[in-house]
Amino acid sequence: MKRGFWTLVVAAFAALFANLAQAQVVIINHGAHVIRPVPTRPAPPPSFYKVRSVDMNVSVKDQIATVQLSQVFQNVSSQVLEAQLLFPMPENAAVSQLTLLVDGKELTGKLMKKEEARAIYESIVRQRKDPALLEYLGQGLFQTSVFPVPPNAERKVEIRYQQLLRSESGVVDLLLPIGTHKHAHHPIESLNVTIRVETADPLKNLYSPTHAVEVQRPDDRHAVCKLTLHNVSNPDDFRLLFGTERGAVGMNVLSYRPKDSENGFFLMLASPDVRPDAKPLPKTCVFVIDRSGSMTGPKFDQARGALKFLLQQLRPEDIFNVVIYDSTVESFRPELQRADEATIKAALGFADGLYVGGGTNIDGALQAALSQLADPKRPNYVLFLTDGIPTVGEVNEQRIAAKAKEANKVNARIFNLGVGFDVNSRLLDRLSRDHRGQSVYVRPNENIEASVATLYRKIGSPVLTDIALNVEFDTVVPASTTSLISRTYPRQLTDLFQGEQLVWVGRYRQAGAAKVTLTGVAGEKKTFIFPANFVAKSNDETYGFVEKLWATRRIGEIIDELDLRGQNQELVDELVRLSVQHGIMTPYTSFLADENVRLADTSNFGRASDVARRELSKADGAAGFEQRSFKGQLQQAQNAPAGGAGYSGGTGGPSVPAARTAKPGLASTAPAKADREAGGKRLVEDNLRQVGQKSFFRKNNQWQDSTVTDEQAKKATRVRQFSREYFDLAAKHAALAKYIAFDEPVLVNLGETTYQIDPEETAGE
Repeated sequence: MKRGFWTLVVAAFAALFANLAQAQVVIINHGAHVIRPVPTRPAPPPSFYKVRSVDMNVSVKDQIATVQLSQVFQNVSSQVLEAQLLFPMPENAAVSQLTLLVDGKELTGKLMKKEEARAIYESIVRQRKDPALLEYLGQGLFQTSVFPVPPNAERKVEIRYQQLLRSESGVVDLLLPIGTHKHAHHPIESLNVTIRVETADPLKNLYSPTHAVEVQRPDDRHAVCKLTLHNVSNPDDFRLLFGTERGAVGMNVLSYRPKDSENGFFLMLASPDVRPDAKPLPKTCVFVIDRSGSMTGPKFDQARGALKFLLQQLRPEDIFNVVIYDSTVESFRPELQRADEATIKAALGFADGLYVGGGTNIDGALQAALSQLADPKRPNYVLFLTDGIPTVGEVNEQRIAAKAKEANKVNARIFNLGVGFDVNSRLLDRLSRDHRGQSVYVRPNENIEASVATLYRKIGSPVLTDIALNVEFDTVVPASTTSLISRTYPRQLTDLFQGEQLVWVGRYRQAGAAKVTLTGVAGEKKTFIFPANFVAKSNDETYGFVEKLWATRRIGEIIDELDLRGQNQELVDELVRLSVQHGIMTPYTSFLADENVRLADTSNFGRASDVARRELSKADGAAGFEQRSFKGQLQQAQNAPAGGAGYSGGTGGPSVPAARTAKPGLASTAPAKADREAGGKRLVEDNLRQVGQKSFFRKNNQWQDSTVTDEQAKKATRVRQFSREYFDLAAKHAALAKYIAFDEPVLVNLGETTYQIDPEETAGE
């Protein structure tokens, strides 16, 4: 089929409009003609350009965002690229001062209303036979004049605009659709996003549900967020939420309930003051360091450096001790010490004099550390580092854990650092779970000091300890009613630290206004009360990420239950259902991505149970290490990008993320490679796609929405791709049009109807 022109996405940007509409810059090459048959799995079209860099600088002042986008692209073809820029723009967008420049020259353009724009979008989609632009139906369009780009030449495109951001549920919402490089067949070499936030009231919660960002907080009214990606293909859209609050703690609650007949999902954010004069609580720390023979060499040099770093972070009001262990156990001092200048200097000298050798007496080290803690009024922390399994003294992991629980008289938190593949990772997870801490795993050849520094930043400055949360709804309910809030994660709340943010997710039964009470200890018991509203029914997917984040953590908790308490078929069944629905693959469910495995086949539950039983029996070694590291990432997930979090398979063990984010129009265009690696990794990557809040599995040579049941599939309404009905369907469900933007056949639920989208050649056969 001939293509009269070719549409290429150069870069994408926008802030959140009232309806979360996206925007992007499109280049049209008016000179290219391409003939391509339609294979079972379409090959990628020729690439006329590549993106060298995308740089976004955003300044947000309260609800006004000023965006400057700079992008460099190169014509990599052998012909002149007659390019034209298209900027999709919602009709009601509060956008002003829009400027488009190419190599510093401002281009003339025309603003088209959505009726005119729809005709252009449909024309591009039809002639390309590529549905990528479907999601922009219903939006206006800014179209520029044509300009030439010589072969191998580069052009720099700059865009500047201002926008009013939406505020809802006490948070201001910013969306930057950097993930709309749908036509790019080369990775973006460099993608940088910098967002500067300034607020009139104290800035408390600052949260990205899509990316792990670097955040700097110079004071309580300013923040700088940075994201840097290199050689990235199909990045997820970037989203940032922030809220303001006067007082020592700020809280925001977001709720999402796609079906009013089912329990909803909520996310609660809580952040303490970030004022420079805000004082962290005096704390007690015991650092427990493994110096057994297996630590010989660079590993112990790093551990020594990490210990010295920890000592130098202590404040004068803190008290501490150091416990070193091999076959025997030794302490820096017989009892806890004040962290004054002289004592810290002596402790640093003690660290310099340490050497390695002997076995691993984990039980003795824990008992020595916990026995020194006697003041329950202070925050108490044990940071435990080991690279092995217990070989001296008590070696049974369950008895070691039981003895530690008995010895912990002051409710101390235990944070573990497992180094290398030889650790008993199941024991460390048991300890952190019993003592409201966390386990972090460092792979061989990774830097121990960096991991220790990251972990200590988490616990170094406690602001509120022994925290608890309670939700009371305004509506009176019978006393016999079961809890209105359930399955909340993290399962055990730890302490609230300066510069950290509590991210608490759960399910709710009752809709309406509520009161959230946060209690904790900061020298004395303190109480903070905040209003919240739990929606009865969500009208769109604005907060759909809340459900995916809850599912991610729930899967982590299920694996933890199976790991530490043994097999439970009911939990395995739930694990499979959540994995299918949300496309979150685990080592025990990655087989679901196999094209030959039916999603609705209940025998999958037994298969997953067998795999879990076999794999979770590995307490140590590389397999045990990777499983607990993967499990911890799920349990502690802070965001839920569209790509999901999951197991990638292969021999290297679990990794996050696994499933690629499917960009409409590219859902099936990944080129086949003769040298693809064997095993589950490619299986998951090729046969699982995440689009928005939906997961699609490749089954029977088509993409299938994970929510479609066998009964729904039989009654699906068939629609021919690129027909008038197809475009009308996309326009009717404009916010959901991305779910039918596949090159291959797709089976999907839209609203209350199931649709089978067939290619032109097969529809109606």
